[in-house]
Amino acid sequence: MKKAICLILTLTATLFLIQPLLFAQADNAVLEQFKKSFPQVKVDEFRKADIDGLYEVITGGKVLYYFAQKNYLFAGAIWTPAGKNLTTEREGEIITKKIKDVPLDKGLKIGSGENIVLEFTDPDCPYCRQASKFFAQQKNVTRYVYFLPLPSHKDAEPKIKYVLCAKDKEKAYEEAMTGKLDGKKIEACTDEKALKLFGEQQQIIAKLGLNSTPQFWVNGKHVSGANIQLLESLLKKEPVIKEPKK
Repeated sequence: MKKAICLILTLTATLFLIQPLLFAQADNAVLEQFKKSFPQVKVDEFRKADIDGLYEVITGGKVLYYFAQKNYLFAGAIWTPAGKNLTTEREGEIITKKIKDVPLDKGLKIGSGENIVLEFTDPDCPYCRQASKFFAQQKNVTRYVYFLPLPSHKDAEPKIKYVLCAKDKEKAYEEAMTGKLDGKKIEACTDEKALKLFGEQQQIIAKLGLNSTPQFWVNGKHVSGANIQLLESLLKKEPVIKEPKK
């Protein structure tokens, strides 16, 4: 009887050890199938999604979905009944891993408060302006601003270069974000240092995989869009990221 029990326990333990291996092999087989079917897609990460039969494909900071049974690849957002965008949330998690490597000295520094905010913005984006107005009213924030001119905003890049070329960049930022530059002819920036900084910011944004504005990291927590309620709640919390010592 004891031998039988020992045998059962041994077999059970063996199954527990083998099961993860079998699952790993199955997932590897699916990954190989995907690579053969979609060789043009660079795979940074590949894992099962919460939906049976569906896999997440991370490429360039973006989330795609692969349905292995039909060999279909598709892009789009997955929403919960509560209105949570799981795809955007996941993409935020991916980029947040890279945020710690973003050089703060390449951002336009505004303020000197204890809450550290990395801001990715476009001066002609209405939601960016809404969020900028909110932050302008906060006294406990240090902002590092990185500019991402969206292709649909033809005047955004000249405004950004105007800001980076200005002697008082914080004042120029306020002019751009409050619409004071709208409809005005903006002189082309010729300052090599400012133009270099603009190029460096675009390289940073490209590495992060960002292509929409506004995007914020408040004390290391990601906020997509002008979600004022969420921004307020994060600023009330004790900061977890301190400005690095000079």
